Amino acid sequence: MLSGHGSKGSARVGDPMVGDVMSGPSLVPFRRSVVVTYALVAPLAVAAAVHALDLPVTATTAALVLVLVVVSAAATGQRAAGVLAALSAGIWFDFFLTAPYLNLKVTDADDIEATVLLLCVGLAVSEIALWGTRQHARASRRAGYLAGVFGTEAVVAERETSGEALIARVREQVVEVLDIDECHFEPDGARHGRAATTLERDGSVRQAGRQVDVERDGLPADDLISLEVAHEGVGYGRFVLTAATRIRRPTLEQRRVVVLLADQVGIALAGDAVTRRGDAPPRRGLPA
Repeated sequence: MLSGHGSKGSARVGDPMVGDVMSGPSLVPFRRSVVVTYALVAPLAVAAAVHALDLPVTATTAALVLVLVVVSAAATGQRAAGVLAALSAGIWFDFFLTAPYLNLKVTDADDIEATVLLLCVGLAVSEIALWGTRQHARASRRAGYLAGVFGTEAVVAERETSGEALIARVREQVVEVLDIDECHFEPDGARHGRAATTLERDGSVRQAGRQVDVERDGLPADDLISLEVAHEGVGYGRFVLTAATRIRRPTLEQRRVVVLLADQVGIALAGDAVTRRGDAPPRRGLPA
C-alpha cells in the first residue's frame, strides 16, 4: 500500500510560475496606480522637455519618441495604462510640439495626421501588449498544470503517500484547475445516485447522452458531474464535481488535465489492490 507522508514531486497545479505580471495581491493596487501615473505623466514630461529645450527635432521624430513612451506603458499589460498613455501623448504632442505652440489648436494638416497616427499606434500597441501578456499567462498556467500532473505521477510512481492523502490532494487540484465549488471521491460500490452528467476521458462533458458546449454554456450547474477513476479497464470509483454557484467555463485543456489527475489515482488504487492480493506491482507512469 502507498505509505508515508512525504510528497517529493508535489508541485501543485496552479503554483506561480516565472514571469508573473503581479508579484502578489498586496502589490497589485500599488503597482497599478504607479503604472497609471506613469502613463499620464511620462508623455507630458517628454513633450514638455523637448519643447523647453528647443531641441532641433521634427514633429515626426518627436511623435516617434512619444510612441516609445506609450509602448513602455502598454508593455505592462494593462489596457488602461496603454490607452491613457496614447491619449496623453496625443494631447501633449499637440500642445507642446505643433504650431501654434502651448495651444491645443492644430492648423497644419501634417501635424493633424501625426497626432492621429500617434493615437492609433499607441492604442494598437496597447492591444498587442495586452494580447502578449495574456498569452504569457496562459503558458504559465499550462506549465503549472503540467507540473501538477507530473508531480502527482511522481508521488504515485515512488509510492510516497497514502491513497487517502493522494485522493485528497487530487481533489484540491481538480477544484483549483476547474475553479469549481467542490469535489469529493466515491469509491466503487459507494455510489449515491448516478449523476446524469459525466466528464469523459477526452475532456468532453455529456449530460443525459448529449455533449455540452462548455465553452459557450459552461459546466452544468443543475447536476453533479461524475469523473470515473479507472485503470486498465477496472473501475475504482469516481470523483463527483459540483459547479452550482456560478457559471464555469474551463477549457478543454483544463478538463483533460483533471482526467490525467484522475488516471493517477486509478494507477495508485490499482497498485493498492495488487499489493493486497500479493501480486507483482503494476507498471507505473502516465497513461498513454
